[in-house]
Amino acid sequence: MSKVHIWLRAETKPDEKRTALTPEGAKLLIDAGFKVTIESSSQSIFQQNLYQACEVEFATAGSWVNAPKDAIILGLKELPEDTFPLIHQHIYFAHAYKEQSGWKTLLARFKAGGGQLFDLEYLVDEKQRRVAAFGYWAGFSGAALAVLAWANQQQDISPALIDICSYTDQQHLLTELAQTLARCENKPKILVIGAKGRSGSGAVDLAKALSLDVVEWDLAETQKGGPFAEINQHDIFVNCVLINRDLPPFITDELLDCEHRKLSVIVDVSCDPYGSYNPLPIYQQCTTFQTPCLTIREKNRLDLIAIDHLPSLLPKESSEDYCQQLLTHLLTLTDKSQGVWPKALALFNEKSKAI
Repeated sequence: MSKVHIWLRAETKPDEKRTALTPEGAKLLIDAGFKVTIESSSQSIFQQNLYQACEVEFATAGSWVNAPKDAIILGLKELPEDTFPLIHQHIYFAHAYKEQSGWKTLLARFKAGGGQLFDLEYLVDEKQRRVAAFGYWAGFSGAALAVLAWANQQQDISPALIDICSYTDQQHLLTELAQTLARCENKPKILVIGAKGRSGSGAVDLAKALSLDVVEWDLAETQKGGPFAEINQHDIFVNCVLINRDLPPFITDELLDCEHRKLSVIVDVSCDPYGSYNPLPIYQQCTTFQTPCLTIREKNRLDLIAIDHLPSLLPKESSEDYCQQLLTHLLTLTDKSQGVWPKALALFNEKSKAI
């Protein structure tokens, strides 16, 4: 029986330094009898020499298109836009099942080439919970950027954030935040809604790492329904709740116009401004690493951060954590009739029929 061949493609999305397979993960796969090919990448947080001790094979960036047909192509973010048929099995976040832009074109390429998609977003357990997620580091990074923006506001720096770059590691980020806060007369008070979830726990841990006053809200505190006037009593509000049903919003324009509002930074970690159930209907667009802050109010300044790839701020830790979660399931690729794979394949087949 031939070895299962996993081919890690180089990411092409700008500023994306994360990877789905770390050097440690590659070694564990090889030790388990897999064949692993790693494409060279100028973006990845892990340099190629870190993989060399793992006995992997190397390939040039983008050469997955000519990989053996039985190779399983692994990545994180979207494939580069093109039109050629896709003949391989792919594992990545395709963002195609909610009819996002270009979804028909992408699925048509799989259909034309006979390839298959196992979307990382839909690798779920029996309780429909994703088996691998970046949520913790999204919350941690989002809260970190909120603290940095708040501190810059205190120094009358405008815009509060611009042209963000990823950090080499968590300690580098924490050191910079501590130094920035040391220049402020006070420290911010933070409210995290969704504090018991993956991203919420990350946001809370960031606040505690900096010895900041953090208030943790979850189902019990939000049961009464919004809007929540208490949000205005905090310097920073971190939303970590992804809502999938119609509920009153957490915050409104009317609430933000309150004369005594203390709130000056919002970070929407859930980041769903286009969804009909958006609990923060005060903005309509995501922000970016280049332009992180959207100014919601000039008077009594209020900035909002809504970046949809926050874990990219800490690519090392977020990649290590994600790979560790995913690896358990990659090791079952020797038999794709088991585990998370049949359900993911069935969903792909269902969505493909819609085009």
